[in-house]
Amino acid sequence: MRSRLPAPLLLLLASLWQGAPRASELRYPPGKIAIIGAGIGGTSAAYFLRQKFGKDIQIDVFERGTVGGRLATINVEGREYEAGGAVIHPLNLHMKHFVKELGLSVPENQGGLMGIYNGDEFVFEESSWYIITVLKLLWHYGLNPLRMNMWVEGILDKFMRVYRYQSHDYAFSSTEGLLHALGGDDFIQMLNQTIGETMQKAGFSQKFINEVVTPAMRINYGQSANINGFVGAVSLAGVGSGLWSVKGGNKLICTGLLYASKAQLISGTVLSVEEKMRSKRTGGTIKLYEVSYNSTSGPATTMYDIVFIATPLNHQDSSITFWNLNPSIPEFSNHYHQIVATFVHGRINASFFGYKDPSHFYLSGIFTTENPKLFINSIGVVSPVQNKQEELKQPMRSAIWKVFSKEPLTKDQISLLFSSYDSVKEKKWLAYPHYSVPKKCPPLILHDRIYYLNSIEWAASAMEMSAIAAKNAALLSYHRWYGNMDMIDQEDLNEKLKTEL
Repeated sequence: MRSRLPAPLLLLLASLWQGAPRASELRYPPGKIAIIGAGIGGTSAAYFLRQKFGKDIQIDVFERGTVGGRLATINVEGREYEAGGAVIHPLNLHMKHFVKELGLSVPENQGGLMGIYNGDEFVFEESSWYIITVLKLLWHYGLNPLRMNMWVEGILDKFMRVYRYQSHDYAFSSTEGLLHALGGDDFIQMLNQTIGETMQKAGFSQKFINEVVTPAMRINYGQSANINGFVGAVSLAGVGSGLWSVKGGNKLICTGLLYASKAQLISGTVLSVEEKMRSKRTGGTIKLYEVSYNSTSGPATTMYDIVFIATPLNHQDSSITFWNLNPSIPEFSNHYHQIVATFVHGRINASFFGYKDPSHFYLSGIFTTENPKLFINSIGVVSPVQNKQEELKQPMRSAIWKVFSKEPLTKDQISLLFSSYDSVKEKKWLAYPHYSVPKKCPPLILHDRIYYLNSIEWAASAMEMSAIAAKNAALLSYHRWYGNMDMIDQEDLNEKLKTEL
């Protein structure tokens, strides 16, 4: 006959068992985390890592240039203008949260009228009367513009699921896994066909693709309708209404996040990351990553538990080598696309764009179609970041124009575009990946505890995409550190979270 424990003792043991920490909870938190790159991805990662791992971990952010990365301003005649990532979509919830959290302001944006130029003539020009613009769109393109808005909204509805997943702390170990969780096979298929093919299959006319979709690709990504369907949809969302930016420059989000995360900024160039095994005081060994770098005070090395790479690992720009990693990290041979932003203070030459009477020229933004003889992607009047509310100058008066082109503009080309000008400033960027299809995104997990935030850029490059990648990587590293595998790569999350509610 088995002996029975007294009921009070059974209750005591039960309560102790229920309150006992799981094996995953017994692991100590990481001591140090390194982030290489202080752009929007790296600074967002610092912010989200601090939220997840708590106040006691040390976070070091390495930056060889200036905080902000591809969010940067340029000084033209004493005033600052956005030279990098310039606009943010109204549905970019992470960016909206950052602005509110950091106490930044978003002034009213002054709009202007836009035209689409094919190298010989304007195929479309907006009117100052909204109803006339709508009627012109219907006349030129039928219901294609309305259908495009609905099509993009349908994609955005699925994409917005990411905020719910992340608010419940779910993470994904690959960019494709994240996209599949949002939009299923449709999103993956969009990675593997061009935006032109995607929209043709959806029933859009070739005229509309050539004259409206392609110009949007050229201004946002400097490329044609041959880019993948997913980044193409992101680009089309980026020409909608309600776009905004931060007063003082979008780079202020990065400096604000760095401060809010209480991370330490290390100015210097990271040279290498090497796996090292170190003995623990309590016995046994522990795996660490040795980061070697050149700082302002000379060469140095520091050991870290976790490393985040928040800068492109391509042969054009990367100086980081990886040692003693098994398996080794593959070489990233895919290249980034060059775009040149030229700021010209001058009067536009309306006759270059086919206007016989310059006094009739009223556009403040010009998009272009694909044409070999065109040497610009777009041209438009811009306002300084500190004074977005100033009245937009009449286009034929002297103004600051921002010109996007694949190559630097020559003096002869500038003279063709402008009847007169006072100053020229140029900024070259390796701004975003050169998109081609089919495309497989680089791994997000480069090694056991090395994470590559820029993997997501190969699906689509945007400020919000970098913030989403940063939160996903922060959650992923947290769950993998503590063994919470049930929070990673879960299937049918959308349906699961519906039933939980």
